[in-house]
Amino acid sequence: MTDNASVPTRGTLLGLDYGTKRIGVAVSTPDQSIASPLENYTRRNATLDAAYLKKITTEYQAVGLVVGLPVHMSGDEGTKAREARTFGEWAGNACGLPVVFWDERYSSAMAGLYLQQAEVSRKKQKSRLDKVAAQLVLQAFLDSDDRTAAPGRWPN
Repeated sequence: MTDNASVPTRGTLLGLDYGTKRIGVAVSTPDQSIASPLENYTRRNATLDAAYLKKITTEYQAVGLVVGLPVHMSGDEGTKAREARTFGEWAGNACGLPVVFWDERYSSAMAGLYLQQAEVSRKKQKSRLDKVAAQLVLQAFLDSDDRTAAPGRWPN
């Protein structure tokens, strides 16, 4: 299920920063006010990846998933966005949870900037980048006045 309106407005949400090698994971507070970076998961195969997602959604009693959608500056979707949508739909089915896709433009760049400003070493920056990017995407969703807005289409 991938209808933005289907994600509950109360309860813990997990933010996922999709990557072909790693998935950054963030978690919200149950009242959906604050997102925190959780961890980076190195992808293995569909079976192990599904088991990981089920474990973490159960552990945090998640009620929905927010998946970052890498749209172009124009708001159009390309190959990576299609991959993220396929992943998000798969993850939602694997966990039995609703999924919302959220614009992730600049999330990795902003995460890198935050880590630099926090004077995190380059080596540690790389190991933290994906989960901080997931946090930024999830926080942007939590802070949005219109959680039903289509990813990539900013309101005028």
